[in-house]
Amino acid sequence: MKLSVIILNYNVRNFLELCVLSVQSALLNIDAEIIVIDNNSPDDSCDMMKKRFPNVRLIENKENSGFPKGNNIGVAEAKGEYICILNPDTVVAEDTFDKVLAFADKQKKLGIVGCKLIDGAGNFLPESKRGIPTPFTAFTKVTGLYKLSDVFGKYYASHLNPNQTGKVEILVGAFMAMKKETYIEVGGFDENCFMYSDDIDLSYMVLKTGRSNYYFHETTVVHYKGESTVRDEKYMQRFRQAMDFFYKKHFRSSFLFDVFMKTGAFFFSIVKKKQAVLSRPEIDHYTLISNNENMRVKVEKLLGKKVQLLDNTSENNLNSLQAENEKCIEIIFDNNHLSFKSIISQMEKFSKSRFTFRILPRESDFFIGSDNSNDRGEIIHLDKN
Repeated sequence: MKLSVIILNYNVRNFLELCVLSVQSALLNIDAEIIVIDNNSPDDSCDMMKKRFPNVRLIENKENSGFPKGNNIGVAEAKGEYICILNPDTVVAEDTFDKVLAFADKQKKLGIVGCKLIDGAGNFLPESKRGIPTPFTAFTKVTGLYKLSDVFGKYYASHLNPNQTGKVEILVGAFMAMKKETYIEVGGFDENCFMYSDDIDLSYMVLKTGRSNYYFHETTVVHYKGESTVRDEKYMQRFRQAMDFFYKKHFRSSFLFDVFMKTGAFFFSIVKKKQAVLSRPEIDHYTLISNNENMRVKVEKLLGKKVQLLDNTSENNLNSLQAENEKCIEIIFDNNHLSFKSIISQMEKFSKSRFTFRILPRESDFFIGSDNSNDRGEIIHLDKN
């Protein structure tokens, strides 16, 4: 078996269903397995997995063991030469793993491969590629200086643009592909890691073996980031604790770190004391991309507003749709009609438009999506009264 996809879930049942559907579609021509580890979710995630995906390996933890330990449990059971750590609130394209494995097989000293990540609105997520968070680099992150110039842009690896493949230092835990032997050699995720530092630590441990980590831009994966993180004082405290863990493990205790972090916290509290989650935009127009008129009627009745039916997602059609409407348009992609690759492509292409996006997963009774990277996401059930 060549590839094991490891998905750690906690309490995101509908996102998990969408994720596993996309992964199954992407593994049709690959010798692979899917392993889902559930960290004692209080929802019906496990029941859903057993009913809908009976052939997927499901590990039911009796406690929430955390991200590092949960993934380590999954990797220990993996039979693949390669593993891919994947968040449950992601959607992959049908050719994602084909492309990533083909790229990985060509590298002589392969570390970890990450890919281009976008949020639920189709916007590029800068954490797809990062640099080692030295004290100064972390300072530019928390103060926002990284946005001003490439000189300050090392935190988000500004030496590469989003459409450029190349070596990077740090990759995000939402999508990490590597050889299982590499993961085992460095000890996997450190189970003592604090939030925000586990993927940084693993990436750095792999670099220390002499291997190279890569950002691979030729496939795009949606990462909804379902757990909203308000950029407030609590976020700043957690970020500082994560960086402190990383420095204490890999470097000497640094007076410089304390200076930069305290200064950064000061500016953070003044400039960005609280970043409110963007409110849901008012939807003026709904469009279902499908060939199913019965589904259109069902969605229209559910929403209580007129829903237009389009049977394809050509750029011309969506451009025309945008030009004809001045307010926000919700695009609902029917996965019974469209591939995940097509859906992701359209989300990315029209990310700067007035569109919001939802996906109706194949043979499911809900549609799902989010409007920005801080949004917990929206789930609308078709049988809702």
